[in-house]
Amino acid sequence: MQREEKQLEASVESLISRVAHVKNALHNFIYKLENEYERLTWASVLDNFALLSGQLNTINKLLRSEKTPSFRNQVIIPLLLSPDRDEDLAKLTEQRVPVFSHEIVPDYLRTKPDPEVEEQEKQLGTEAARLNPEAAQKQIQALNKVCSTLLEKLNNPREDREAEAAARQVSASFNSGDTAMLISAIAFGKGVAKGRPPGPGAPAHPGQGTMMSSGPTLQQVTIGGGLGQQAALGGSVAPQQQGQPGKMPSSIKTNIKSASGSMHPYNR
Repeated sequence: MQREEKQLEASVESLISRVAHVKNALHNFIYKLENEYERLTWASVLDNFALLSGQLNTINKLLRSEKTPSFRNQVIIPLLLSPDRDEDLAKLTEQRVPVFSHEIVPDYLRTKPDPEVEEQEKQLGTEAARLNPEAAQKQIQALNKVCSTLLEKLNNPREDREAEAAARQVSASFNSGDTAMLISAIAFGKGVAKGRPPGPGAPAHPGQGTMMSSGPTLQQVTIGGGLGQQAALGGSVAPQQQGQPGKMPSSIKTNIKSASGSMHPYNR
C-alpha cells in the first residue's frame, strides 16, 4: 500500500512539473502575441507551436507509461466546503480559485460532461443507430475522399498554386512594346520620318515615271494652253530657265500675265 502511494505521489509530482512547463510556454507565447506581434515572424510562431506540441506529447507518454498508476481509479472527495476566501488555495491556483464552495465544486470536480452536452451526445448516438449501413459506408467514403484531397493540397501547396495560376493565366492579345512605340510616335513623334515634298528638279518617286510619261498632267495642259493662246496673239515666248529647282520659271509667269491682260474683255 505504501509503495503504491509513493508511486502515485511521484507520478503526480512529475505530472505537475510537466504541466508547469506547458503553462510557462503558453504564458511566453501569449506574451509575444500581445506585446511583440510587430516583430513576431511566422517561423517563431511555428517554433512555439512545436514546443507546445512536444510538451503535450511528453505528458501523454507519461500518462500511458506502465510505471504511472491509473488516475481514473483514484477518487477525489471534497472534505471541506466553505464560502469564505482561502488564501492558500488562491496562492496555489494563482488567484484563479479563491473560494472552494458549493457553487464551483461541481464544475471543477466534474467527471462527466454538462447535461446539455450529454443530451446532444444521446441524440447523435440515436441518429447514428438509425443510419443504414450502406448509407453510412457512402458517407465514410465521401469523407475519406474529402480528407485525402485536403491532405494533398496541404502537402503540395506550391505545386497546386502554380498549376492554378498557369490555368487561369490568359494569353495577352497585345504587345506592350508595340503599344509603347505607338504612343511615343503619336505623342512625341518618335520614329516618324521627317520628309519634305520634292521640287521640280527632284527625282520622281518610284512608280510615278509611268504616270508622267503616259499623258500630260493638269499643270502641263494649263501651261500649254496658255502658251498656245499667247502665240496666237502674237506674243513671244521666252525659253524656260533651267537649273533653278524649286522655282517656277519667270518667263511663264510673265507670259501668263501678258496673255491674261491681252485677253481681258474690257481692255481698251
